[in-house]
Amino acid sequence: MAQRHPDPTDPRGEPVPADVLADYLRGQAVEFLRALRLHREAGTQHAAASGPDAGGPADAVLALRRAARRISGTLHTYQPLLDADWAEALRPELAWLSGTLSREHACALRLERLLTTLHRLSGTPARPPGHTAPAGRASVPAPAAVAANGAAGSAVPAARTALPDRGQLTVGAARAGALLDRRLTLARTRAHSAALQALGSSRFHAVADAVALLASEVPLRAAAAGADLRAPAAAAEGRFTDAVTALPLATAGHPYNAQALDQGLSPDPAPHPQDAPWLQVRLLLRLHRYAREVLLGPGGTDPDEAWLSAAGQALDRHRDAAEAAAAAAQAARTPRIAPATAYALGVLHAAQRHEVEAARYAFRHGRRRTATGTPR
Repeated sequence: MAQRHPDPTDPRGEPVPADVLADYLRGQAVEFLRALRLHREAGTQHAAASGPDAGGPADAVLALRRAARRISGTLHTYQPLLDADWAEALRPELAWLSGTLSREHACALRLERLLTTLHRLSGTPARPPGHTAPAGRASVPAPAAVAANGAAGSAVPAARTALPDRGQLTVGAARAGALLDRRLTLARTRAHSAALQALGSSRFHAVADAVALLASEVPLRAAAAGADLRAPAAAAEGRFTDAVTALPLATAGHPYNAQALDQGLSPDPAPHPQDAPWLQVRLLLRLHRYAREVLLGPGGTDPDEAWLSAAGQALDRHRDAAEAAAAAAQAARTPRIAPATAYALGVLHAAQRHEVEAARYAFRHGRRRTATGTPR
């Protein structure tokens, strides 16, 4: 039987001093600066392939985003122990940087997801000639595989999308795929240009300078000397737990959510009304995980890692499918498209909303197993 490590937030354990927070922030600042150096080196070495598909710079950008998210999230959770003005100034800048750098990658994954689903539903090659999957990411799995991976060891029903009329769908699939490719490739190119512009801006250089100072000195408050880091971490966990409790988990406990699917077919271009609380839970889960990383320290093993990782993956799938459904709906609003093209995009939208429901079901099922004491 595997040994269970103690919970770092357990109030019966040893207090965690503020020095642990300073060490964590310095470590993440070093990771940020290392990723920045790798990006500059990769940009020089891949000058001939500096477009959106350049692998070296893309990997460095992912590392930059990872470090920026962790620093920003840690500043949010442990702000009472840090210099308030400094934390309030740096945190939104790191969020801006991470968001700007994430758009290109998100567009590539969204296009791959939509074209893969369109191909699966129509049975025809939906990818335009020469289209390849984004580097570093496998093709989007079918809903059955998504649901199966959402709760390991449990029988989670797949998001079984009713198969449409293959004849009518096949007619519009090629044009729908071409329309999506044009729209999302243009969005990806613009995001790539925006990222390059951001990385060369004075705003980014100010952020890099602030992180460089953080690598050598963490501005803690005087009151942090006798503080226990478990209290802010417990507060982050409480916010996450409260947000999960407020979710319509009874509805998500069923494989189908008719109300969500009906609302998903609305002509209103506003974001889906049921998505916002789930997206908020995803952000709070990320803050909760980062807070636990601080307490565990380098090389620490989180006893809840299996559950937190599975929950994070389910919520990531939820966000990806919701954004893909919105992209399909937006493409369907293109003026003067053929009825067959609009039909294919409508079927694609419905398939993505079914995958949203499958991700919610996987999250709810995994949480229920945790609440009943089933080994994670």
